[in-house]
Amino acid sequence: MKGYVHLANGESFEGTLEDTSTKKEITGEIVFFTGMTGYQEVLTDPSYKNQIIVFTYPLIGNYGINEQDYESKKPHVAGVVVYECWDQGFHYEATYTLKQYLKKWNIPLITHVDTRAVVKRIRNEGTMQAFVSAQTSALPGVFKEQESLIVKEVSTPSVQTYGSGDKHIVLIDFGYKKSILQELVERQCRVTVVPYHISLEQLTELKPDGIVLSNGPGDPVQLNFQLPTLKKVIESYPTLGICLGHQLIGLACGGKTKKLMFGHRGANQPVIDLVKKKVYMTSQNHSYVVDEESIKNTKLKVRFKNVNDGSVEGFMHQTLPVLSVQYHPEAHPGPSDSSYIFDEFLTLVKQAGREKVYA
Repeated sequence: MKGYVHLANGESFEGTLEDTSTKKEITGEIVFFTGMTGYQEVLTDPSYKNQIIVFTYPLIGNYGINEQDYESKKPHVAGVVVYECWDQGFHYEATYTLKQYLKKWNIPLITHVDTRAVVKRIRNEGTMQAFVSAQTSALPGVFKEQESLIVKEVSTPSVQTYGSGDKHIVLIDFGYKKSILQELVERQCRVTVVPYHISLEQLTELKPDGIVLSNGPGDPVQLNFQLPTLKKVIESYPTLGICLGHQLIGLACGGKTKKLMFGHRGANQPVIDLVKKKVYMTSQNHSYVVDEESIKNTKLKVRFKNVNDGSVEGFMHQTLPVLSVQYHPEAHPGPSDSSYIFDEFLTLVKQAGREKVYA
């Protein structure tokens, strides 16, 4: 049947609403992903919770869905917008077509949309609310910003431990990707995944050697209530922050965050490491960044910058074993150029030993 993508700016784009969902009307923030591949990882990345994803590559679904490349147990996107979706998956590991997978999870798919035009609107006017429907016009009052704490919807409700090894890493789950856990386990770490609201007392009882603050969805300011705990955490343990975790370190140390016009999403974002004097291609997915001006009077030092727009992509603490990156060093999807970040973090952990490090 005919379907429409209605933007909050008043524009509408016609397409075909595929038979993948009983939900014929959805609302969410519309964003675009620039990678040629990696749609399975995108769909299952908790950082995309409740967002409508526009894939810029014109053909999506050509290698199907397999059982290995999930980043979580289920997809988190609100809806999918593409130009063309291939009905078959030509890959020996594929167990579903993309349409079959979306239908399994009741996720709306609209195809044959002029995605190039939609992306231009987002790029020129910024991310905005969108309404996907069979209706020819948007319903009154449909464009409402989500105010609930999205992290609560994707964080683990219980403590879980994976792997084995001499070093014990606690991964605070704001919506973590499976590949972050895999990178740590493959480096012979015992990893305990804990809920986003864990208390300092509960964390101390776990006796970690290091802490990882994960990626996750939404505005980092929504987690202001957890900042006093996180400040004590980074003052007490070697810490790595990734994406939302990086932003939370910035806030906990006295910085501020701001929203980008249309965010960074894709597997081809150039980032310069100011220490190594090298540029790396990175995988990214975020709307917010730490405001560089706001950390000038803190002990955070910018180490990574986005080559395209100069925004902060990571920093180091001047006196504490704290490292953070705005991008995804675990990639999936994307290049693995920056996987060395995990090695640097574990070097900080080993240098600190089993004793806490205080400022």
